[in-house]
Amino acid sequence: MNRVASNQYEDVDLGRVMALLAGKRGLIFLIMGLFTLAGATYALLATPIYRGDALVQVERMPTSPLEDVASTMLGEDPESSTAAEVQILQSRMVLGQVVERTGLDTAVLPERLPLVGDFLVRRGIPRPSFMQERPEVWAGESLELGILQVDEPLRGTPLRVQTGQDGNFMVFMEGERPRFLGAGQVGELLEFEEGAIRLRIANLQAPRGARFMLIKYTRAAAIEDFSRRLRVQEVGSGRAASTGMLRLTLTGEDREEIRLSLNEVAETFLRQNIQRQSAEIEQSLAFLREQAPELREQLRVAEDSLNRYRVEQHSVDLSSEAQATIQQFVALDSQLNELEFQEAELSQRFKPNHPTYQALLEQKRHLQNERDELNARVNELPLAQQEVVRRTRDVEVTQAIYVNVLNRMQELEVARAGTVGNVRIIDKAEVGVAPIEPRKPIVVLLATMGGGLFGVGLVLVQGVFNRGIESPAQLENAGLPVYATIPLSDEQKKLVRRVKHLRARRSHEVMSDVLASRNPSAPAVEALRGLRTSLHFAMLEAADNRLMLTGPSPGIGKSFICLNLGFICAQAGQKVLVIDADMRKGRMHHAFGGRGEGGLSEVLSGTMRLEEVVRTTQQEGLCYVARGVIPPNPSELLMNARFSEFLAAVSRRFELVILDTPPVLAVTDAAVVGAQCGTALLVARFQDNPMRDMQISKRRLETSGVSVKGAILNAMARKASAYYGYCREYYHYS
Repeated sequence: MNRVASNQYEDVDLGRVMALLAGKRGLIFLIMGLFTLAGATYALLATPIYRGDALVQVERMPTSPLEDVASTMLGEDPESSTAAEVQILQSRMVLGQVVERTGLDTAVLPERLPLVGDFLVRRGIPRPSFMQERPEVWAGESLELGILQVDEPLRGTPLRVQTGQDGNFMVFMEGERPRFLGAGQVGELLEFEEGAIRLRIANLQAPRGARFMLIKYTRAAAIEDFSRRLRVQEVGSGRAASTGMLRLTLTGEDREEIRLSLNEVAETFLRQNIQRQSAEIEQSLAFLREQAPELREQLRVAEDSLNRYRVEQHSVDLSSEAQATIQQFVALDSQLNELEFQEAELSQRFKPNHPTYQALLEQKRHLQNERDELNARVNELPLAQQEVVRRTRDVEVTQAIYVNVLNRMQELEVARAGTVGNVRIIDKAEVGVAPIEPRKPIVVLLATMGGGLFGVGLVLVQGVFNRGIESPAQLENAGLPVYATIPLSDEQKKLVRRVKHLRARRSHEVMSDVLASRNPSAPAVEALRGLRTSLHFAMLEAADNRLMLTGPSPGIGKSFICLNLGFICAQAGQKVLVIDADMRKGRMHHAFGGRGEGGLSEVLSGTMRLEEVVRTTQQEGLCYVARGVIPPNPSELLMNARFSEFLAAVSRRFELVILDTPPVLAVTDAAVVGAQCGTALLVARFQDNPMRDMQISKRRLETSGVSVKGAILNAMARKASAYYGYCREYYHYS
């Protein structure tokens, strides 16, 4: 039996789903059409993205025959070297140089028409005559930047250039409040912010009023943006070996920029590779450049010393033995100097306990011993010849060393110029003619399919998972007593008109009259009379005579109920005040032909008194307070002590005070107002507000200390008569 009931329930659900889809097929096809149109529009207007590529090769060049054997024995993977080169290619060292050389840290962004501006420029459409002196930039209009130098703290701050007449322009710094920096002419070097910004515009082709945005990005931001567009991957590699062939791929909107940037990446990678290979030579050159001035000074001092001694001694002749000794000194000191150079180079590559290093030190000690023996032989000569030999030795040794250093520097310069790295540029950058994005047919197809799925999903979600309230019993089961069920009124629809203010973007619906005044016998008015009776008893135990009506969402009929309920209560002899507490979008004043200004917001802000904002109506005993001028802080005004004083004053003057508030789920105004009202009711619209929205609204109000007495179900439609006997009987009686 349970299985049969379950199957019937599933059949009913499936039938409801199919009925929903069939009944909403127009909506589904409309959504599909809109998605298709949006996809086609996007494919047509989207900025095309191009892709370029280049190919470089990284060769393995071992420094010695034993390197391959050592690599094999140590289990080194040749692919690790290629992976390291990939990381170097994507490093800030390489990309930073590319950004600086190609000017990628500087952007000139013309102001375009929204959505279609770039499309019109790509089509080469010039500025029409009726768009003169507009800020948008059209085809054929450009700004060529000569110099833009910005100090680091101001980098990333946009500068707006607005063209004037005869090559003049004005410069503004963008921000919360754009600031005028100055004006200048094309070709003139300008300085702003005490020299923090230096600008020179080389060429400006645009009519008066055109705007361009100049941005000098930080180095890190420019590198990051360029890195996102660059891809480096090895091609042709397999499990056996690495090919060392690297494919560089770059995407972007400008084909020429892609080509130049890719070529610069390859060239910079090649240059740094050569610099890396010649780093050892550079270190040796730096050492020799430091030694050369010192040796030159030592040579000068030695020559001066020898000349002075010869003058003092009236020239001293040297024997052949002394001259031979000097030549030996020169040879030994030259060899020792050469060994010192070699030691400086080896110290950068090996530790002192390395065999090669130890062999050099041993050779150096041997030469020093020979030099000591020569010194001993010199000591056996006469004193005058000893001094001449020593001073002549200093001159010739220093001269030989100095000449050797100069020769070595020339050799290293030649070696550095002839250094060849292990990187080759195989293919220069080439950029495809056709864009890679957007793919128009695929975009349109996906948009159509997405529209169909979205339409079906939307209908299913609305019809199955997000059904609005269809019966008073649903509210009763949720713990909300239903004080009234108000049927949908065709007469009320005739009283609604659309208005649009001059500054408003869209029109909105307002009530032009009160239904209870126009048609007192309407079913909706009769239902409101029943609500009046129910509220009479419900408010007997309330702390005050204030009634707040609110709801989970806008457009559910709160203002309609407030106005007509107040009118009916006034007809019964009560003094009633209806307050439009929706200071954001309240439009209650339209029903009485009044204006929105001069109302609640003025009282709460202290600019008007209570007597000045309370307005009378054609119905005796009924008054109302409009929303007032829309303030920037409605919630804060309602929390002001003036609001409590205002409510206390009107409660003394009137027997019933009805407050219309904004939706609970949108803003907090209703919770603030409800805290000062003894009676609060939630309004739900038939088949519009889901039950969970009502529950959330109730919880939110109760959390703020507002006790919700019950609910009103508004705009009950006749189409529900097939499902709910209550509605059928109600309409039959009416």
